[in-house]
Amino acid sequence: MVTDPPATVWEGKYIKVVKQGTWEWVSRTRGVTAAVILAVDDGHVLLVEQRREALSGQSLELPAGLVGDEQEGEDIAEAAIRELEEETGYRAERVVDLGRFHASPGMSSEGFTLLRAEGLTKVGEGGGIENEDIKVHRIRLQDVAAFVEEKRREGVKMDVKMLLLLGSVFLEPLRAGGD
Repeated sequence: MVTDPPATVWEGKYIKVVKQGTWEWVSRTRGVTAAVILAVDDGHVLLVEQRREALSGQSLELPAGLVGDEQEGEDIAEAAIRELEEETGYRAERVVDLGRFHASPGMSSEGFTLLRAEGLTKVGEGGGIENEDIKVHRIRLQDVAAFVEEKRREGVKMDVKMLLLLGSVFLEPLRAGGD
């Protein structure tokens, strides 16, 4: 058990590096968190593809955005609805909170709230704001695995949250009694 208090080693505008005993991790500054949106419209899931500098390339993801990065105390549901529209061009009437998750708890304290968008209406083209250059993909649910493989062949990286859509592909052989 670590008894030393956490100490900030370095802090930038958006992230900081923290050390506690022998542990080191990255954390967001100012209490900023993230909202990730599962949006399915008439049997088609909305995905976004954008450049991620940390990966030196394109990444395929569920729509998502920061909560509280511009307005402290921002409501997660409102942020999710805003981000979905900015990124995909679809507006949700409401979102349902599906829980809080952590993608890489061994190296980052960042968590996200997963929300399901409901009552979708296409109101624009999406693509993000300013220089985000987000590509919007509307993919039939049954075609997601093939689409992911196609994108991988193109060199696109997969965000870990894509596992939500691919879980049945990985589990199906186990359900059928395979090893």
